[in-house]
Amino acid sequence: MIVGHRGASYDAPENTIAAFQEAWKQHADGVEGDFYLTTDQEIVCIHDKDTLRTGGKKLSVAGSTLAKLRSLEYGSWKNAKFAGEPLPTFQEVWKSIPADKWFIIELKVGPEIVPVLKQQIDALAIPHERLLVIAFNTDTVAKTKQLLPDVRTHWLTGYKADADTGEFTPTAAQIAKTLQACHADGLGTQGNRDVVNAAFIDQLKRAGMREFHVWTIDAPEDAKYFQKLGAVGITTNRPAFIRESLGLE
Repeated sequence: MIVGHRGASYDAPENTIAAFQEAWKQHADGVEGDFYLTTDQEIVCIHDKDTLRTGGKKLSVAGSTLAKLRSLEYGSWKNAKFAGEPLPTFQEVWKSIPADKWFIIELKVGPEIVPVLKQQIDALAIPHERLLVIAFNTDTVAKTKQLLPDVRTHWLTGYKADADTGEFTPTAAQIAKTLQACHADGLGTQGNRDVVNAAFIDQLKRAGMREFHVWTIDAPEDAKYFQKLGAVGITTNRPAFIRESLGLE
């Protein structure tokens, strides 16, 4: 599964309908978007905690209403031709996704967003089998599995090297323990080849990990490496480029 990271964000402004539509043009199997909860309980699609980088003016996403956030535009920072792109809601993103494609939902906040997410999934009658929820926050993962038990959910992690020993954390053993504790269905791993190798994945599988996906992969050699390791999904800013590099039509 080739997933457009925030849409086809190499070519279009991330987390906008333009970026998601571009991902479909590039034959992505799914798209990943980042989601926050506003003060008026709307779920909106944006990566950062504030709007400065993509909206040009600093507003706290979690501390603003949808109307306030929509007073800005989110396209011209990327290219003038995208000027006027609005901040999309969860509902708008879902409605832009073709019937045979995947929707990867990264929750950027705590578990307070999950009941609202469930309400919207139910209201939109979204088939659970087309969803993958991902989050770094273990409480958010656990709450998702509690309220949406049949929606696949992955815990996300990157890696840090110890300044003295050079050893990376979290270790495979620590990851396995975390996956079990939050009842995650799998792992969303940073594509760090210094850490994620065949032995690492084998250790996780022996400890009960069912599946993993990898982010964010824009180099063909990395895509081939993680495909060989058995990743169920490869998240990329460049879906068409990576699909071609893997020989996918």
